[in-house]
Amino acid sequence: MTRFVFKPGSNVRIKAVYSFFLILLLAGLFGCTVKHITGSAPSFFIQLSDPQFGMFTDNKGFTKETINFEKAIRAVNRLHPAFVVVCGDLVNQRGNRDQIAEYKRIVAELDPAVPLYNVPGNHDVGNKPTDEGLADYRKNFGADYYSFTSGNLFGIVLNSSLFFDPSLVPEEAAKQDQWLRKTLEEARKKKYANVLIFQHIPWFVNEPDEKDGYSNIPIIRRRVYLDLFHQYGIKYVFAGHLHRNATGRDGDLEIISTGPVGMPLGRDPSGLRVVRTGGDKITNQYYGLDSIPSRIEP
Repeated sequence: MTRFVFKPGSNVRIKAVYSFFLILLLAGLFGCTVKHITGSAPSFFIQLSDPQFGMFTDNKGFTKETINFEKAIRAVNRLHPAFVVVCGDLVNQRGNRDQIAEYKRIVAELDPAVPLYNVPGNHDVGNKPTDEGLADYRKNFGADYYSFTSGNLFGIVLNSSLFFDPSLVPEEAAKQDQWLRKTLEEARKKKYANVLIFQHIPWFVNEPDEKDGYSNIPIIRRRVYLDLFHQYGIKYVFAGHLHRNATGRDGDLEIISTGPVGMPLGRDPSGLRVVRTGGDKITNQYYGLDSIPSRIEP
């Protein structure tokens, strides 16, 4: 056993040793707290989709959308997630100034401590995007594809309309493709616990080889990017667009399409999705706007 011998008057050395043991004691008592702060403990975020101001009345007004979106933002403020992401179709009519202003007005009510990430939808940039449509979106909402971090989570936001039909903006589609590949490589090197994709139109609704349609990305491009995601170990893609909930799998890759905070087109009510993260584990649950819990246990 190591013995510490102190000479009379060596107060500085005694204090140093006492401080050493005190640090060890505190580390033992609060080690779990330190681990929580560094981001490995469970957390959660909220996904909204398709507020789509103007859809209920075919662009004649947006009273119902306002009620729903304000209710959702109040819930976000109460639950205080790590962040909130809105997966596209922020408005119903591309470039409609009143719809855009109403979306921004309500978003301004969000607690500033909760980051907000917008995702472009086909109603925001067009089913067949143009340079004008992309420029208009970027002017009003910011970048249409980008990445962000939240603790040990890395989020990648994509403009799915550039995958759906890039025919009028091939150079823009190529830029997003190059950026995505570079970003996936950088994310892999940093070894995030979770790398999640957020977009509007899902790659597929239920099956990876399903027929092309309005609700999915054409298979000629779909397969290319599904293979890319497998290459980089992506496990989850969060989308919207359907105005109902749906889940599809391609091996260990899961496509989660979330129902609307705006107008439903199925049995699922207007609502939001709570996504719990912790380590490499992801769980999620959809709540109707009238059944959102008062608090979420991470």
